[in-house]
Amino acid sequence: MSATKTDTPPPAAPAVSGAKKARGRLSTGQTLMIVVGALFLVSAVRVITGADQLTSGGQISAALGLAVPIGLAALAGLWSERAGVVNIGLEGMMILGTFGAGWLGWQTSPWLGLVCGIGFGVLGGLVHAVATITFGVDHIVSGVAVNLLALGATQYLAKLFFADGVPAAKGGNPKQSPPAESLGDVTIPGLSSGLHSIEQHHWFLVSDLAGILGGLVTNVSVITILAVLLFVGSWWVLWRTSFGLRLRSCGENPVAAESLGVNVYAHKYAAVAISGGLAGLGGAFLALVTSHSYLEGQTGGRGYIGLAAMIFGNWRPGGLAMGAGLFGFSDALQLRNGGETVHALLLLLVVLLALLAGWKAYRKAMIQATISAVIALVVLVWYLLTDEVPGDFVGATPYVVTLLVLSLSAQRLRMPKADGMRYRKGQGK
Repeated sequence: MSATKTDTPPPAAPAVSGAKKARGRLSTGQTLMIVVGALFLVSAVRVITGADQLTSGGQISAALGLAVPIGLAALAGLWSERAGVVNIGLEGMMILGTFGAGWLGWQTSPWLGLVCGIGFGVLGGLVHAVATITFGVDHIVSGVAVNLLALGATQYLAKLFFADGVPAAKGGNPKQSPPAESLGDVTIPGLSSGLHSIEQHHWFLVSDLAGILGGLVTNVSVITILAVLLFVGSWWVLWRTSFGLRLRSCGENPVAAESLGVNVYAHKYAAVAISGGLAGLGGAFLALVTSHSYLEGQTGGRGYIGLAAMIFGNWRPGGLAMGAGLFGFSDALQLRNGGETVHALLLLLVVLLALLAGWKAYRKAMIQATISAVIALVVLVWYLLTDEVPGDFVGATPYVVTLLVLSLSAQRLRMPKADGMRYRKGQGK
């Protein structure tokens, strides 16, 4: 009997745990089904409401341009927080990037301005790293200080460098640098015009897909292409290399990482410096692509929205890219016949809230189901009694979307365990 007991294999607990983990994450097929379903729903809303701008190439192109700086800020926050350092100072690092790109861009070339913007962002990141990693300052306090320092420093330097002499003669003033040359953009010939032609037919689903693809291959900035490569590269480095594993271990359990020989300080410094460089690149995009010059206040809170996109994406590159795209799309609405398009989105919101109410009722969460149904009813009444959304609400749409997304995604978030915690070398001994 004892021999029989010895030969009996133990229960496969790890396999069960892995199965639970697999069930908690969407498969590729499920993700594609969600994307197709969302496209089908948006196309139906466009046909019903007649809001053709909803999926037009111009709308998607504008959304892409507005999503890039938000996405780069979100990616910057990902690098920092995966190493355990909360980076509220992204807004300030973006401000430094806009000034650096505008300052050197008009004097030399936009490419050198781009490098300078990244360098200024790295400088801001290192200031935050010294304060939080070396001196143990609270991460939130340090980030706010970086934001205030960057804003004050750039305002002073703009008055110093752009207000008089040659810069003033070329269009500079205390709040703006002289214009820089364009970095150029990329359009795929033949494909872009062909997709635009299909879009003009306004066919159900087909024209919507053509408009979306057309916006992604028409007048695409080289920095946008670089940003896409950075997203893919960040995923590969952080999740497929030993360096990324060590860096993420610093954000999960720095004491255990140190016990395994990881230089925690070095990895945290590297992560925050990369974070600053990415935020600076986002600022350089605003200065060299969006406006072709440095403008005071041109970041417009995109660093904070980038943090929201990072949280929505659950600290993963793919998720935060989707979040940045969503925020960019909502921000672009005010540029493309926003009142009518946002009014059409009210109907889409009604459908989504109704589906959410049905799902919550199925899961026996009756309170949440009732709240979702009531809100859906209110939005439906709003849609039926109006023809257009007021312009003030259109301008606030990105921030409303930010609040809605964070509130809906809050239940599935899983931040790094040691994110924001003060760490001292040898504290585990």
